[in-house]
Amino acid sequence: MAELEMSFEEKSAWIMGVVAVGSYGVYLAIVLSRAGTMPLADVPYVAPLLWTVGGSIALSIVLHALIGISSPRDAGKKDQRDREIYRFGEYIGQSFVVIGGVAALLMAMTETDHFWIANVIYLTFVLSAILGSVAKIIAYRRGFQPW
Repeated sequence: MAELEMSFEEKSAWIMGVVAVGSYGVYLAIVLSRAGTMPLADVPYVAPLLWTVGGSIALSIVLHALIGISSPRDAGKKDQRDREIYRFGEYIGQSFVVIGGVAALLMAMTETDHFWIANVIYLTFVLSAILGSVAKIIAYRRGFQPW
């Protein structure tokens, strides 16, 4: 059976999706483990949120550098199909950023606790990264027909 070689851009989509899931999982584990007997909204969440976001950015940079080093011919190469798939995935993923912005705005108007507002925004950023990555991976694996 012939092995299907992934392009740099498809590998990048996998990295973004996996790192988003992993970092958010770490964040949830930290925050939920700190909850104990206190209300969830009282859990100190700012430092874990900043560390997991920063860690995911750093890990993504390192992993992208590693795939660039392992296949330098493909690094940075984008053809028309890659650009269209990237744009398609970003458009799909951005829907969650809009949803998060609207949700955060409504929560701020109703004076919801900062914990919930920050967590809705973080969750929608993560969902945006996951959905965008999944859309790109599906486009690479199953084919892509621009409209």
